[in-house]
Amino acid sequence: MTSAGSAIGSPNKIGEPTLSGSGTKKRDSLGSSPAHAIAKDVGEIYSRILDHRAVIQGEIRYFIKEFEEKRGLRELRVLENLKNTVFEANAETLPKCEEVMHGNLNEALRRLHIANEMISRLQQREQENLQLQTEKRMTGETQRRAQWEEFMKEQQNIKVVVDEEHTKAMERLKEQYDAMEKDLAKYAA
Repeated sequence: MTSAGSAIGSPNKIGEPTLSGSGTKKRDSLGSSPAHAIAKDVGEIYSRILDHRAVIQGEIRYFIKEFEEKRGLRELRVLENLKNTVFEANAETLPKCEEVMHGNLNEALRRLHIANEMISRLQQREQENLQLQTEKRMTGETQRRAQWEEFMKEQQNIKVVVDEEHTKAMERLKEQYDAMEKDLAKYAA
């Protein structure tokens, strides 16, 4: 910038140009000068051509407002859809699921009771069969013991008879040998 540019400078926040210099002059004295009017015009031109902050800030505010509104509407639509889905699930899907679940659970419970009864009957039959087998074994064992005792008694009786016959046969043989010895002694003497 030139010295004239530094004298006229860029506008301050109020839109008035800042002047460099001694700074001891009063502002009122500048207000009537033609330089002041030129500086004011230059400041306005500058702000219209180069300073777009106000316009841009307005556009930014508008964009943000629209974005937030659209985002809010999108979120509102999503929430509304979620609410509808939840209401539909509560009103239609959940009762159907509960009904199907209760039906299936009742059917499963019924089948479980039937299976439980069948298992109980099978266990009872198995227990009865085991008890019958145990009784048969005990009866068979008792019969075998009785037969064994009878067999042993018969064997004892047979042994007694055989022993008696053996004793009688021994006595007969002894008598026979005694008689033979006597006869032999007669013939030898």
